[in-house]
Amino acid sequence: MNKRWTISKIKEFVENNSESKLLTTEYHGFSQKLLFKCTCGSNFEKTFTKFKNNNQRKCDVCQPPQASR
Repeated sequence: MNKRWTISKIKEFVENNSESKLLTTEYHGFSQKLLFKCTCGSNFEKTFTKFKNNNQRKCDVCQPPQASR
């Protein structure tokens, strides 16, 4: 199933599945980094794929990157 994500669907996903806010207003594809605002007030960038699939839903200060294997 290939789900087409739009900026409005992404914004709804972010609001329903995290405490962060989506600041980006346009979506051009899965490789694009989106701008988010963390609950601590910091802005951070992640691709939507990482945000959605890897549960990277906060800034690097609140949720440090996981060490690679």
